[in-house]
Amino acid sequence: MKNLDASRRALHVIHTATDLFNQHGFNKTGVDLIIANSQMTKGTFYNYFHSKERLIQMCLTFQKDVLMEKVRVEIETTQYLTLTHKLRQIYLLHADIKSPYYLLFKAVFEIKSIYPTAYQTAIRYRRWLKNEIFCLLSETKKTVSYAEAEIFVFMIDGAIMELLSSDDERERDALLEYFLKRV
Repeated sequence: MKNLDASRRALHVIHTATDLFNQHGFNKTGVDLIIANSQMTKGTFYNYFHSKERLIQMCLTFQKDVLMEKVRVEIETTQYLTLTHKLRQIYLLHADIKSPYYLLFKAVFEIKSIYPTAYQTAIRYRRWLKNEIFCLLSETKKTVSYAEAEIFVFMIDGAIMELLSSDDERERDALLEYFLKRV
């Protein structure tokens, strides 16, 4: 029972830290702020996570695992749907600032030199997503290049940037429609 309580508290810290990282970024969110919002002692925090980098890595891994499961569900359990529908669902799952992908997106820009181990978690997810998109495209198209999958992921990133600057979802949707017409 003791381990269950400890893991529940650690999970609470991960959720709290994820929210704070989404709001303030990785560099402006300090351990003291996370500890205060988690209502935990500093010693307990360091007992669970050992460092801020380890916490960031766990937060990113948690978000990555959630996204991987959702993408797999879209690809595998909706076999009766078209390629266009699957790509649209994957795109909308990612191209949203409230999505689990947003934290991974932020990590690419904010933590490369400061937390290189945690940064690799975000990079591995992006590589995995590109591979999944490539496999999805190659199942239905006779000729497909890996560049198309890369463009798809870059479109997701561009849509997030657009949402951050204008909060207008029409541009995000127009970008997707343009890509889908060419697939």
